[in-house]
Amino acid sequence: MKRKDVFKFILVIFWVFIIGSIIGYGVETVVAIVQNGHFASRQGLLYGPLIPVYGVGLVAYYLVISKIKDESYLKIFLITMVLGGIVEYLFSFFQEKLFGTVSWDYSNLLFNLNGRTSLLHCLYWGTGGVLFVKFVYPLIEKIISKLDLFGLKQITIILLVLLTFDVGISCVAANRQRERIEGVAANSSLDRFCDEYYPDEVMDYIYSNKINKLN
Repeated sequence: MKRKDVFKFILVIFWVFIIGSIIGYGVETVVAIVQNGHFASRQGLLYGPLIPVYGVGLVAYYLVISKIKDESYLKIFLITMVLGGIVEYLFSFFQEKLFGTVSWDYSNLLFNLNGRTSLLHCLYWGTGGVLFVKFVYPLIEKIISKLDLFGLKQITIILLVLLTFDVGISCVAANRQRERIEGVAANSSLDRFCDEYYPDEVMDYIYSNKINKLN
């Protein structure tokens, strides 16, 4: 693969992740309003309208798109349904193992897998996969082909730095909240920083749908 092609591949991966994360935030916000009758934060990170599980899901679709884009709608649906279910399960699993929380629990639904994903939500993933492969991705390709790659590179680098910080501080703050729940005292300046700027009330507001699994 040529250097230019590698750069374009990385560029597309990044923007597919961002687009998926933003779409996910929009979907979850609408669902929250319908369910609760009012706005409730559904962010997946401390800053920005992003829910990474959706972004990673779309990236998973993109990684197999060359093999499935010419397949039937049914085959695309089935493949992306399975991929989405796997991504959703793994996110829930690692969130619980790392931070002692989960952001969704489907234990009350039929055909669920440890409450981390379910047949119903896999059907949603499959539907989203068909829409992405057949309609969204061709549009992304068309837009990128008309953009100035150098200018887009600069924007991407800036956003990547900001995203890296966002992911890092989100993980640190979530881990510190877990320590507070477990009764671990602040032993460093970073711990004290998190306790001051990301106390439980802030974390619980931003991640309003998270379920504590430590108790």
